[in-house]
Amino acid sequence: MKTKNKIIILLVALVLAGAGIYASTVYARRGLVTVQTARVVRQDLVSQVTASGEVKPKTYINIGANAMGQLTEVLVKEGDRVRKGQLLARVEDIQPTADVAAQQAAFNSAEADSAAAEAGLQAADDNIRSAQADLDKSKADLARMKSDFDRAESLYKDQLLAGQDYELKKATYDGQQAVVRQAEARLVQARAQREQTAAQLSSAQKRVAQSRATLNRVTDVLHKFNAYSPLDGVVTDLPVRVGETVVPGIQNSAASTIMTIADVSVITAELRVDEADIVNVKLNQVADISVDAIPNRTFKGHVTEIGNTAIVRSTGQAASQSAVSSQEAKDFKVVIVIDNPPEEARPGLSCTAKITTATRQNTLTLPIQALTVRQRGDLERKPDKTAAQAAPRIDPVAEKAKKEELQGVFVVNNGKAEFRKVETGISGTTDIEVLSGLKQDDEIVTGTYQVIRTLRNGAEVKIDNRVNQPKT
Repeated sequence: MKTKNKIIILLVALVLAGAGIYASTVYARRGLVTVQTARVVRQDLVSQVTASGEVKPKTYINIGANAMGQLTEVLVKEGDRVRKGQLLARVEDIQPTADVAAQQAAFNSAEADSAAAEAGLQAADDNIRSAQADLDKSKADLARMKSDFDRAESLYKDQLLAGQDYELKKATYDGQQAVVRQAEARLVQARAQREQTAAQLSSAQKRVAQSRATLNRVTDVLHKFNAYSPLDGVVTDLPVRVGETVVPGIQNSAASTIMTIADVSVITAELRVDEADIVNVKLNQVADISVDAIPNRTFKGHVTEIGNTAIVRSTGQAASQSAVSSQEAKDFKVVIVIDNPPEEARPGLSCTAKITTATRQNTLTLPIQALTVRQRGDLERKPDKTAAQAAPRIDPVAEKAKKEELQGVFVVNNGKAEFRKVETGISGTTDIEVLSGLKQDDEIVTGTYQVIRTLRNGAEVKIDNRVNQPKT
């Protein structure tokens, strides 16, 4: 019995000694915090903005009705390639066709009248030239006959010429004067006739111009009863059928859409980029586009257009069109031209693009999850308070400075976590660029989230990275 009691006493002493050792160990490590860590390393870093949208042709036009009527003919089908100016569809045009025919006849008649007046004017010009020539000849004969008469008159006065011959010369001279006056009258009459003919020609030409303008108007009206392609492209939408009635647009109603023509030579991805990321997007930045309907393939592209108007995410309307101020999330439109578009791409396919906004080669990086924010006052060592110590005087400037928020990480140094302010640059998927505050191979606290959120500057830490080790 004595031996048994000794053994029991020895076991109890051993248990008490172990409990004491454990208790002292726990007490010694009562402020120890278990953390996960990683190293600050150098690597290539790529900053990307990810956004979703849909595939669209760069240029597409909705062909609307310009006149009201029944579709009598649709000359293409969806998927057909068309050329600029090609006739696509016809609307019933009996009345405008008749108007064009009637006006064409009126125009032809006016042109005939104008041609006749122009010929008459030419004839009048010929008459004037002929009358002028007769007048000139008559005046020349008159001058010759006057010379003969003056000579005969001088001889008659000198009684060297018989009175009968003198009378003959005088009669000839007087007759030629009458001929000149008659030629002058014919010239005046020819000129008056020309002026009348010129007035008729001017009137006929005005009727021709008026008829031509009216013909152009009714021809344009007739042209609007047909639909023509405004560009080379592909028919991507054909919502109407022969026999349906189409109407033109009015003030508060859009015109009936006959079809949509798209230029598929340039395919774009139209994206909605979050307002927080749009400031990083610039023209000509490269992007990787993936189309949901074409899996396992990525297409290259570049940014060609960045919208300046915010779009309310819930309504799809421009924020500037909203009558009330909205705090809802907003997006901005970004257009990316796909450099190597697939043949199977179709307008409206959903897509996702990753726009590369910045790259860094061999730059210092740390995991984004390690970043945290602390107030400057929380990082300062607080003096021990004693009963004899007087309450410090509050300095407003110092108190404001203590509330300044600092971005940084906790660096493990000699078993303690020390907060270090860090300036950062571009962000990648999981890492962020370090501009200042750290050096390569610094060991920093990366987890857990709860630990980083509550960890205090100068706290003792215990590193346990087993959760980060890959499973075997």
